[in-house]
Amino acid sequence: MNLDASLRMSMKELLDCKHPTAWIEFEKGLIDEVELERIFFKDGRKFDLEGLKSCVRDGYSYIEGVEELLSTLKDNGYEMHAFTNYPIWYRMIEEKLKLSSYLSWTFCSCILGKRKPDPLIYEEVLKHLDIEPQNCVFIDDTMKNVEAAKEAGINGIQFKNADSLQQDLSLLGVSFPSINTQKQEHKI
Repeated sequence: MNLDASLRMSMKELLDCKHPTAWIEFEKGLIDEVELERIFFKDGRKFDLEGLKSCVRDGYSYIEGVEELLSTLKDNGYEMHAFTNYPIWYRMIEEKLKLSSYLSWTFCSCILGKRKPDPLIYEEVLKHLDIEPQNCVFIDDTMKNVEAAKEAGINGIQFKNADSLQQDLSLLGVSFPSINTQKQEHKI
């Protein structure tokens, strides 16, 4: 995803002139798109919000092997949930990729009002799922989020690619037979 190109500036320029908390507030659902557009830049300049949304939408696709891995996990009875810092724009991603075919969009920051790696959100996830932390697997591409999950007692895996994820899950006892009719107790 090339957000800096859609805004016609380098990432350094963007970081220097964007509002310090607007995006985080948007991710937490504290402000809506109208307010995001109004305060996105510290100096109040206008920008192409629809172009930014298109850039976000166009920037998402399945990473090689991930859709097959999700399908196998679902077919083998594993319960999976999105645990994401996405703003309400997660709906655009859902519309494009149909992730709900494999998982529930249960833990979105824009709905919960909290973001990873806040320790409270991990506690909330465990309470909602009514599961012991050692029976839960958290997968994220950002190590600080994985470390926060581990601090909560949750098995954490840093995502690199589908093959390494399958290997890491196997080490945790997640099975990958083609069909398993028994419901597994792990939640991902």
